This record gives sequence, structure tokens and C-alpha cells, in this order.
Amino acid sequence: MRTSAGAVVVGVGNVFRRDDGVGPAVLALLEERARARPLPHGTVLRECDGDPGRLLGLWENAGLAVVVDACFPPSAHPGRVHRWCPVPGATPVPTGTRRHSTHGLGLLETIRLAHSLGRKPGRLVVYAVEGAERHLGTGLTPSVARAVLPLTEHVERDLVRHAEAVGRDRRLRAGAGGTRRSASVPSGAPP
Repeated sequence: MRTSAGAVVVGVGNVFRRDDGVGPAVLALLEERARARPLPHGTVLRECDGDPGRLLGLWENAGLAVVVDACFPPSAHPGRVHRWCPVPGATPVPTGTRRHSTHGLGLLETIRLAHSLGRKPGRLVVYAVEGAERHLGTGLTPSVARAVLPLTEHVERDLVRHAEAVGRDRRLRAGAGGTRRSASVPSGAPP
């Protein structure tokens, strides 16, 4: 698997299922904010309905994939955000709140599938927002709506840190091909 340096932000959800639309809401705000301050070069924003095949296709080969999705645990605290970064190479198991997806095959199962098929991004960050309502209708509940701006800012920081790390790696690789002075040459002596 060849991984690119680019990043993808995937907003998973359905805007016609109330709080399940939090992923697309974060994408919409990212797009709006990017008009004033562009996102790092190579960043792609994509919406997904949660279909595992589409999700795998969206994040495959990305250097960083940030996924934003709603979750509906039994004792939800609407608007609470969970950040989870699966360890590369380890079997994906989230810590903390068990995720309860509105999609047939949940995000955890999709991550496990990607792991077994070798179709995962270089690095994955998952933001799960606890929702209150997932019945038919539009608009986020107030608690979830209040979480959108701070979550969007967190995603922007993840993207900037990734771009900075890629830039450092490129500079290091470029510097590795340059001339090096041997440690055994005394200072002042010609190389």
C-alpha cells in the first residue's frame, strides 16, 4: 500500500437524521472557514453515508484521515466529543464509550475491515460526537450544534500538525541527500 502525504476529512452521517448529521455539519463549517484561511495543501473534504466500501475508498492511501461521526450510546451526553486514534498495526479497539452507529456496519467494523484488507490510511483520527436524536428530521439538537465549532477547530489543528510533520519529513529527506562531514575530520581541516 502506498500512502500519500495528503489528508482527507470524512464527515459520516445523514443530515436527514437530526444529530446523525454532525459529520456533514463539521465539513460545511470547514469549507466555510477555508474561504478565509485555506486548509493545508492536499486536504480533501468528503461526505459519506457510512457505507464501508465508500469509506474505505475515501481514506485509502491518505497520509491522514480524520473521520467525524455521531454515536448514540445508551447513556448519552449529547454534544460530548470523543477523540480516538487507533494505533497503527494494532487490532482496532476503541477506548472509552462504546460507539453505537446508525449505519448497518459501524465505523469500528469498517476500521477492522480496512486493517485486514490493508486499505487503511497512514494515520486515522476518529471524532465521535454523542447525539440525542436520530429520528427523521433536519437540524442538530442544541447540544450537538454547540459542539460543531470547537470540533471543527480541533480538526483544523490536526490537519495543520499533519502538514507540518509532512514538511519536516520532506526537509529531513532532502537534507539526507546532502554532503556530510565525517566525524573523524578535525575541525579546521579540509573535508
